Amino acid sequence: MRTYFYKRAGKIARLAVLLFIFASFGGCSSQAEDAIPDNDCGRPGEFKNPKAVSILGYEGDAMEPFITRNGGYLFFNNLNDPSVDTKLHYAKRIDDITFEYMGEIEGANSPKLDGVPTMDRENNLYFVSTRSYDETLSTIYRGRFDDGIVSGVEIVKGIPPKKPFLVNFDVEVSTDGDTLYFVIGRFGLFRRVPKSSDIHVAVKADGGFRLHERDGEIMKEINTDALEYAAAISADGREIFFTRLERVPLFLPPSIGIYTACRSKVGEPFDPPKKIDVIEGFAEAPCLSTDGRTLYYHKKMGDRFVIYSVSR
Repeated sequence: MRTYFYKRAGKIARLAVLLFIFASFGGCSSQAEDAIPDNDCGRPGEFKNPKAVSILGYEGDAMEPFITRNGGYLFFNNLNDPSVDTKLHYAKRIDDITFEYMGEIEGANSPKLDGVPTMDRENNLYFVSTRSYDETLSTIYRGRFDDGIVSGVEIVKGIPPKKPFLVNFDVEVSTDGDTLYFVIGRFGLFRRVPKSSDIHVAVKADGGFRLHERDGEIMKEINTDALEYAAAISADGREIFFTRLERVPLFLPPSIGIYTACRSKVGEPFDPPKKIDVIEGFAEAPCLSTDGRTLYYHKKMGDRFVIYSVSR
């Protein structure tokens, strides 16, 4: 089990003193729309045709993909493991599955682990970093992205719980920047695998965010006794994607999948989720294109993590 959470990368944690903050599990062509029924969110058809994404000029692990709201860039991080220096990177779009590597995202990276990028339409970049966890118990940061450089990096205020053994190792910001979807993972003493992991909702308030007053109701059908993490939200806020890892005996392979759920309008609870069966293998960290037609995620292939996509 340690391998699956430790190398899942892109979301993080390295609990200090009595704990480690580890890597977690841490926003195209299709058939004719009149030939396929809409899904529950009114989207045309189901996801199909898994394809590997090429990042020209980059040979390392690629995890935690995020497509910018204008579709111009792919953000990602390299392997999220204590043996490497995990950093934020970006690549310029050529087409839906081909990107040109541009380098590290300047200004966002630190000597600690930095990953799990997400950005709103105003180019406010949010990410997870362990740079000050020992002192602040905080891991979610933000800054302003402009042409490969991030300025004004700061802790996002108001994200609960800021308590030992509870770690925020995932974050997703809505397109309008008013809502955050983040994870609270509960760890035990000297424990490298979370006891629990749930997705929560926060709304903008007082220069930061606060937990949504209907958080439990909104996410009731999403969070279970399994481990839920790596949320991604559609541009209209009605469709959510996330990773779920079921608890299984240690001698069995992990039961993991990427799920999706709909709701009638923003602010309402999500309907019961459905697994996206076309995504196979050890796959995590979904990210939806702004037009809602392409879903990106990372996948373990041999000894590397690579980015894949499916389309509808």
